[in-house]
Amino acid sequence: MSQSPEINERSISIPPNGIAADLRVPARAAGLVIFAHGSGSSRLSTRNRFVAEVLNHAGLATLLLDLLTSAEEQIDLRTRHLRFDIDLLANRLAEATEWAKGHREIERLPIAYFGASTGAAAALLATAKLPDPIRAVVSRGGRPDLAGTALAQVKAPTLLIVGGDDIPVIELNRRAFDELHCEKKLEIVPHATHLFEEPGTLERVATLASEWFQQHSTMNL
Repeated sequence: MSQSPEINERSISIPPNGIAADLRVPARAAGLVIFAHGSGSSRLSTRNRFVAEVLNHAGLATLLLDLLTSAEEQIDLRTRHLRFDIDLLANRLAEATEWAKGHREIERLPIAYFGASTGAAAALLATAKLPDPIRAVVSRGGRPDLAGTALAQVKAPTLLIVGGDDIPVIELNRRAFDELHCEKKLEIVPHATHLFEEPGTLERVATLASEWFQQHSTMNL
């Protein structure tokens, strides 16, 4: 990589629930990508932070957030049900989106979503519900099928990325792909399992995501 752009980074709390988030804004950012993590993960996920750094290098601001409060996280550790409450997660993502639209540093940037695991379903559901358009969506090892009937209402260009060895999730993504009526693409990364831990596979995810966000003129406004 060439020299990285200057990046303004800070940790914030997003109202009204006070969910924790990390905002990184490179100089002359062309867009904002909001990350929705998956089940059992957090904004500190090394995988999502790696992808975020690649996007920052490409000139995109990133907002990594915890969709659950710290108290809810403790409940979910015991019950494991909040991570699958897609309506709750989508509402939190929508709240973060509205916050971003009112934050002076990023308020004019077009917004896209990067979702992982159940966070992908939340991203697609939020995209379908929000009155203002989300410019693009990327799912990494996601469960877009959990967005249900909302898939048919998604208008944002959507890229589904799945590991080639993640057989059950490939089939779930194929079914969801058929339900999408927007511009769409399904990318299967060879030899990758669900978490893309194999050498070079996460780098491939980051490249695909960066290209998807950048190739759409909506992210270059």
